Amino acid sequence: MKYIDGFVLVVPKRKFSEYKKMASEAGKVWKKHGALEYFECVGDDLYPNMGGMKSLGFPKMTKLKKNESVWYSFIIYKSKKHRDLVNKKVMKEFDKDKNMNKDMKIPWDMNRFAYAGFKAIVEY
Repeated sequence: MKYIDGFVLVVPKRKFSEYKKMASEAGKVWKKHGALEYFECVGDDLYPNMGGMKSLGFPKMTKLKKNESVWYSFIIYKSKKHRDLVNKKVMKEFDKDKNMNKDMKIPWDMNRFAYAGFKAIVEY
């Protein structure tokens, strides 16, 4: 079964373009080193009606403010072992690219950033 790295983060709306550019560049690097798929998704329907089903919701979970957007991002790999190999190569490239590290200013709130690895259990 596939393995997925998932991220939830909050980006100020004024930094939308900056984050999108950074994410596009990052996606190229992950794909270059073997990631199967790379997605960066901005919140669109953050208050869906699920037929009365209650949930915490991304806005509440992230303490989203009016001038911010919530992003859900994920990278798909063949397996956890494959993820570890790909991420090792990606980090090596980031460490090697002095310009990337020097110029990188994180355009999101690290205090409201979540990351984890997930095993795919059901896949169609």
